[in-house]
Amino acid sequence: MVIKMKKFMELISEEMGKAFEAAGYQADLGKVTISNRPDLCEYQCNGAMAGAKQYHKAPLMIANDVAEKLQGNTVFSEVSVVAPGFLNLRVTEKFVKEYLQEMRADAKFGLEMPENPQMIMVDYGGPNIAKPLHVGHLRPAIIGESVKRICRYAGHQVLGDIHLGDWGLQMGLIATELKKRHPELPYFDAAWQGEYPKEPPFTISELEEIYPAASAKSKEDADYKAEAMEATFQLQTGVPGLRALWNHIMAVSVADLKKNYAALDVEFDLWKGESDVQPIIPGMVEKLKKDGYAHESDGALVVDVKEETDTKEIPPCMILKSDGASLYNTTDLATIMDRMDKYQPDKLIYVTDKRQNLYFEQIFRCARKTGLVKPETQLTHIGIGTMNGKDGKPFKTREGGVMRLENLIREINEEMYRKITDNREMEEAEAKETSGIVALSAVKYGDLSNQASKDYIFDIDRFTSFEGDTGPYILYTIVRIKSILKKYKEQNGAASASGQSGNVSELKNDTPLSGLPICEATSASEKDLMLEITKFNTMLEAACEEVAPHKVCAYIYDLANAFNHFYHETKILTEENLEKQSGWIALLTLTRDVLEVCIELLGFSAPERM
Repeated sequence: MVIKMKKFMELISEEMGKAFEAAGYQADLGKVTISNRPDLCEYQCNGAMAGAKQYHKAPLMIANDVAEKLQGNTVFSEVSVVAPGFLNLRVTEKFVKEYLQEMRADAKFGLEMPENPQMIMVDYGGPNIAKPLHVGHLRPAIIGESVKRICRYAGHQVLGDIHLGDWGLQMGLIATELKKRHPELPYFDAAWQGEYPKEPPFTISELEEIYPAASAKSKEDADYKAEAMEATFQLQTGVPGLRALWNHIMAVSVADLKKNYAALDVEFDLWKGESDVQPIIPGMVEKLKKDGYAHESDGALVVDVKEETDTKEIPPCMILKSDGASLYNTTDLATIMDRMDKYQPDKLIYVTDKRQNLYFEQIFRCARKTGLVKPETQLTHIGIGTMNGKDGKPFKTREGGVMRLENLIREINEEMYRKITDNREMEEAEAKETSGIVALSAVKYGDLSNQASKDYIFDIDRFTSFEGDTGPYILYTIVRIKSILKKYKEQNGAASASGQSGNVSELKNDTPLSGLPICEATSASEKDLMLEITKFNTMLEAACEEVAPHKVCAYIYDLANAFNHFYHETKILTEENLEKQSGWIALLTLTRDVLEVCIELLGFSAPERM
């Protein structure tokens, strides 16, 4: 039998519930919350207020009855009644210490694993083939990656799918422009019988120049656009030369995308695109017709998704245009159908621009109405806000254009390198590696610390600061802890070598510190740090259920602040009481471990020094 570790607040609430029950009241009145007045108490219980009407008794009397039953309690060191009936609480240092020891012994710090893990698919990224990634691709990648990691850590089976835009008009535009420039290529020779070249007829740089040139021409020249549309049609109907060219476009683009996403430490389990589901679209369309869901409207094929309870207009979901062509709707519905067939997910999460909220409302309703998903399948759209410049408008280059993602990352790396080398002596290679790690934390934390749906200001100066609610501040805290632990091991190794002895067992530089005993807190700042650590499993469960990475950011910022407050008040390495010192080191080790797990879930790591 697996014994599940309860959350800290559950244990306190249970203890309060017993006291309510012992005093003759319902146990569920004992729910405890974190105090909104930390200067007065650590926790509070308002159950006496809630029970007053039920028991026809003044809240103050109920609270006093309960407080009496808590005299000498091993969980609470202080219980006070405040008018009109609040119970103010402090927990014992021993209870906190024992809980942290349990957390430390658990593989995931007390996070309860689900009895029935879900199969979850996260659809994020969504770049178009043959186009460079720009800043608009940053948020879906960062948020989707973190959601995937959080859900996976919480015990679910998770797959991340990039969902490439690889089947639209841009393919016909590239083929048309390439034919204009190089008509001699075999891809455009209908009589070609041999094998097509293995090497692509362009580099990624050339490809990224070809597409915008073709796009601009198509807007000015109707004949050119018609030719591109015909090329798209030929590709989609399987003309060999265009299929061979498409394979080159895919190979060159995907290799570049993988390089750029790797720079963000973003990994996809599946590299599927719109093209993967094209073969199943005809069958899906026929099924929707046969089952009576799809009908013609102004020549187009649509499914009505409006419901009687709607207070706003929800347009029908279009399946095919009047000319019989499919749309994004068609592809997304076919993708849902394909995912249900191949992976049987319990939950599908889409991470895209919040301006697509209505679109996904239509898609989800259509999928449910037509039976493409099971009734219990969860469909979630995380609509994300815009990344804006300091002027409050969508982030642009200095020249006013859309900034390429790799250029933005380079700018932040350079700014971080400058800050790191300004005040510290470090070898160039180490400085560059460290600045890359810290810069990534600046970008990711700067984004993830905001609620996904909110627009936010991308401020390089603020995000790269080592002070305040930033990624570099979190990393600086972790590095500070690592430095103390390293010095502690060196000191104790030296002490052992010189024959000194104490309460601490002999330590070598490779000795793990996780075996040292955690002690009871001897100061308010130490206890505050310990209480922050106890919140980890509650926070992580909420972050997973609500698909909310910003909750992880808020937690580690509070935890880092609590540690730094304790650090500034405590002379850890010069403490003469070795038992007390080893207890602090054990607490620091746990703090470091929890922080490092959290930043891994956000998608970045900490260097050894900064």
